[in-house]
Amino acid sequence: MAGETLYVVDRIVTNRGCGKKFVDEFRAGYLPGASRRGLTLDNILVSPPLWSDSEPNVVTITWTVDGTTGWWAMTRLSRGDTSLKQWWDAMDPLISERSRTMAAAADDVEALADV
Repeated sequence: MAGETLYVVDRIVTNRGCGKKFVDEFRAGYLPGASRRGLTLDNILVSPPLWSDSEPNVVTITWTVDGTTGWWAMTRLSRGDTSLKQWWDAMDPLISERSRTMAAAADDVEALADV
């Protein structure tokens, strides 16, 4: 399946006033290991587009992996990495919720689903 890109979409809702701190911690502590696991950072989006002491931010982080093979490789490496749980546990005071989904370009769906 080389050539088809899968997008991994992380959505993090920060606690009030914690958006900037979370993004800074993410860049310093999470990003280097993600690259080693095969994730390529696509974008970090922040909504609303301002740091506020009294409001939460929604941080949407998009990654790319190379097709289903890349996704499975990233998943396998992530499951064996105990430092990930430790990092997310340390981020608990900064976030109220988080989720991860996968997506693909509409033109790639049929090829990706043909397994």
